[in-house]
Amino acid sequence: MTETVERPVADTREAIEQGRTALGIELGSTRIKAVLIGPGHEAIAVGSHDWENQFVDRTWTYSLDAVWSGLQACFAALAADVREQYGVELRGTGALGVSAMMHGYLAFDAEGELLTPFRTWRNTNTGDASEQLSELFGYNIPHRWSIAHLYQAVLNREEHVGRLAHLTTLAGYVHWKLTGQQVLGVGDASGVFPIDTATGGYDAGMLAQFDQLVAGRGLSSPLAELLPAVLPAGEAAGTLTADGARLLDPSGTLQPGAALCPPEGDAGTGMVATNSVARRTGNVSAGTSIFAMIVLDGPLSRMHPEVDLVTTPAGDLVAMVHCNNGASELNAWAGLFAEFATALGAKADTNTVFETLFRAALDGAPDGGGLMAFNNLSGEPITKLHEGRPLFLRVPGSSLDLATFMRTQLYAALATLRIGMDVLQKAESVQLDRMFAHGGLFKTEGVAQKLLAAAINTPVSVGDLAAEGGAWGIAILAAFLTDRQPGQSLDDFLTGTVFAGARLDTAAPDAVDVAGFDAFMQRYVAALPVQQAAVDHT
Repeated sequence: MTETVERPVADTREAIEQGRTALGIELGSTRIKAVLIGPGHEAIAVGSHDWENQFVDRTWTYSLDAVWSGLQACFAALAADVREQYGVELRGTGALGVSAMMHGYLAFDAEGELLTPFRTWRNTNTGDASEQLSELFGYNIPHRWSIAHLYQAVLNREEHVGRLAHLTTLAGYVHWKLTGQQVLGVGDASGVFPIDTATGGYDAGMLAQFDQLVAGRGLSSPLAELLPAVLPAGEAAGTLTADGARLLDPSGTLQPGAALCPPEGDAGTGMVATNSVARRTGNVSAGTSIFAMIVLDGPLSRMHPEVDLVTTPAGDLVAMVHCNNGASELNAWAGLFAEFATALGAKADTNTVFETLFRAALDGAPDGGGLMAFNNLSGEPITKLHEGRPLFLRVPGSSLDLATFMRTQLYAALATLRIGMDVLQKAESVQLDRMFAHGGLFKTEGVAQKLLAAAINTPVSVGDLAAEGGAWGIAILAAFLTDRQPGQSLDDFLTGTVFAGARLDTAAPDAVDVAGFDAFMQRYVAALPVQQAAVDHT
């Protein structure tokens, strides 16, 4: 964002009281976060609430009760931050935006009742649907896309299919309850069903193909009538209703009337938060999952199962390499080391544990030193793994030291991303002018950034671009709705207004690390049958 300007508290208080603010809320995999931004687009208050998915009946899910209790706790924390910093109540905001983890399946009947528990992006039980739709469309349909979940339900002859009146994503659901509008931002919609970038809507030819495929198999309406409407960034997507305000803030302090931007997925808000919506730019986001978004100059030469084609919030074509497994296994190992430190009588907070472990990785053997790790807690479509089985392996004679162990664990978090990036960079010769990185994996300065640069052999930048992450990104999209000049593009708004003077730190790939990661990847690919065997036999 622009260089931080110390604004007098009185000025910020006045902006809050006058509603010259924008609020962004993002429901991530492990945390719900709210960011309030001021007229200069800087974060002026934050709130958050931790939550976790549940594995129920072999399905990754969150309950709708957890959605609303989490949102209310998050908003209450934000309001408390406003009260503590500025001495005023948060009674309203000029604009508001909702974002959430992309894809998944929320299905409702005509009365608005949920028909089946929320099926998140993490589920990989849609293999048959994914394969059949990809072949039918000639277009990669990943396991986690909403249309894959719907068609799998058709294939499974699930009872709820005949009562389906509306399906959406998590962001679309929350937006609907806040505004009454069943819409999606085009970026989030591109993970529901393929988008025709020429029209900005769902691909009409593929809609017709799908309707023909499922004719007589239980669906009550054509697919187009079941999907949310599609809107690009900058379009009005309703206003906060009185019922919506009460859902966010049961105390009644928050007043209705805020203008809402189209709801977006976390991939789209990550692009905004790193100023990566222009062609030949990209970003890597690493948290529970890890994914890269590359804005393309034009279409790819052919379909690749490792690459999703989605869009920016403005509707431009994006190649997405999405890996279900990111930093969760690293978190588990950090927790183990923290427990050991406590057993020794040492006191170390979580940040210190991560900082110590990550910095140790810089001294590890560049090729992993004969160690091998797989970080798959859940299935991983890129490596055709249907269920997760985290593994750590080593060959006799390898050196089991902390530095190389941690480097191997970090390599494992980047390995499947590398497989997908090879498709783009080598098979498709996709060119990148700049790549940004953000997310929890990159909080320890200079470590994961350096290893990612080696993994994709591309300079990687981090900085103050995404200090508050996707919640800030959706707040910026909300501000774009109310602050944009006539005819101004999202790219122009970000580059010329929001990010003017932004500070960046760029790490170039180190030749030794590049060669080391290449050697690690050769062993990683060779060991994939071991990972599959662990799934088959445990």
